[in-house]
Amino acid sequence: MKFETLAIHAGQERDPVYGAVMLPIYQTSTFAFKGVNQPGQFDYSRSGNPTRKALEDCIAVLENGKYGFAFSTGMAAEATALELFAPGDHLIVHDDIYGGTYRLISKIVNRRGISVDFINLRDLEALKAAIRPETKGIWTETPTNPLMNLLDLNAIADIATRKGIVTICDNTFLSPYFQRPLDLGIDMVLHSTTKYINGHSDVVGGAIVVKDESLADRVKFFQNAMGTCSSPFDCFLVLRGLKTLAPRMEYHNRNALALAHWLEAHPKVEKVLHPGLESHPQHALALKQMKGFGGTFSFKVKGGEEEAFRLLGAVKLFTLAESLGGVESLIEHPWGMTHVSMPEEARIKAGITRNLIRVSTGIEHIDDLIADLDQSLSHV
Repeated sequence: MKFETLAIHAGQERDPVYGAVMLPIYQTSTFAFKGVNQPGQFDYSRSGNPTRKALEDCIAVLENGKYGFAFSTGMAAEATALELFAPGDHLIVHDDIYGGTYRLISKIVNRRGISVDFINLRDLEALKAAIRPETKGIWTETPTNPLMNLLDLNAIADIATRKGIVTICDNTFLSPYFQRPLDLGIDMVLHSTTKYINGHSDVVGGAIVVKDESLADRVKFFQNAMGTCSSPFDCFLVLRGLKTLAPRMEYHNRNALALAHWLEAHPKVEKVLHPGLESHPQHALALKQMKGFGGTFSFKVKGGEEEAFRLLGAVKLFTLAESLGGVESLIEHPWGMTHVSMPEEARIKAGITRNLIRVSTGIEHIDDLIADLDQSLSHV
């Protein structure tokens, strides 16, 4: 079946009791045993729940994986994935990533005796040079947040596979509708389901998808042992949003590309960072490994932070807020908002500047979005 059909039906069997069209919310903490030492399919909701299983199975199918796991937040998914690594291990992490991920890895994971190098993984020779005998994982994100750089997942996976290194990719920005990292050789896909997969800015969640059974067994153990799983009600909400992922992503993609083209021609805009533009240095790679460009991108206003603040303070339709991927359009200042947890020197090294603005283009009419940015830029 096609993606649009799978998003609506995969993992979601018809309710055998009452025939409910929508999967019920199994809002229970525990399940009755059939008898002494005879548990049913589920025994305790931290270990497994029918509503959660439906979401996990659906996301796994959409990512073309075999095993899916749903978490309470995107960061809970990341924290669980990082439990795969032990003291003495070495991780290579791309240097242009979400600020919360940078904080988790640089301030918490490294306290466990795991060494970390932040490397520009666009440079494959730099990646090869950074690999040590104790390197156990390579952490990627593409497109990157907020600079919209792309990583060649197939090339990174080839290098890692030859060395027996686990590769992890955050696929939040594109969702499985536009990009499937597992098909490109990546071992593990991560999502903040808060974003496009849910799509309505009303729940937080995370997900992991893998193909390898032994890797899945380890993730399942940590999910249960750490209690990082998602609640039944949150899973129900994400499942509801997931059903419209395909048409939403098409609309997000169309609006964002049109807005990027308009901004690129604006005299008060210094640069637009959108992989769908021919001006993007990795546009060819985008066409190769992505089926679309998503709804989030960044641009730089001419001038500095003061000019960026003038624009951000003047928006009326766009909402000044962190996060992305909802049906409504959001706008934010990475330097002082989503990436403020990164040390200033790390932000500078990655290329995050004070005049950089990130937009999450919603599904409003494009004319209204352009009109709002047009009047906002008049204040710059």
